[in-house]
Parts: sequence; structure tokens; C-alpha cells
Amino acid sequence: MPQQNSRTTRLEARISPEALAIVKRAAEMEGRSLSDFVVSAAQDAARRTIEENQLIRLSIEDQARFVDMLLDPPEPADALKRAKTAHSALIVKAQ
Repeated sequence: MPQQNSRTTRLEARISPEALAIVKRAAEMEGRSLSDFVVSAAQDAARRTIEENQLIRLSIEDQARFVDMLLDPPEPADALKRAKTAHSALIVKAQ
């Protein structure tokens, strides 16, 4: 039974001859078609971009400080206390 191609959308892009030569060479080095190489590279770049924008990376020192602040938070600043008072005055608690 023949396999059905799962690719359903065409992507077109303009690329300089120099950039095309580099991409073609890299695809050949990996023994892949130009299309397969470009799609794979685009997916890898997209995943990296998404990951970089969804994850917050902290140094060991920042991780320790973050945990310390969670476990022993500082006293609220005066501005936060005023905001809480203003919020309480505006919002009627449901009974």
C-alpha cells in the first residue's frame, strides 16, 4: 500500500544565490533534499524560539534568591499597601 504524503502546504521564499548555495551545500553534506533540510532547519529554529520565549532560565544564585524570596518574602512596599487599600475600597466582597 503506498504511503500518503503528509505534506499539504507549500512554502515559498526568496533567497539570495549566496544563501541558496550555502543551504544546498549543507543539505548535500547531510544527504538530504533541499526541501527536507530547509523544513527541518525552520522547525528547529521555531522550536528554539518558542522554548526561549516560554522558559525563564536563572543562574544558580538567582534560583537560590528566588526560593529565598518565596519562602521569606519581604514586607510589602508602601505603594503595594496603598493599592491593596484602594482595591478593598472599590471591590465589594461577595457574601
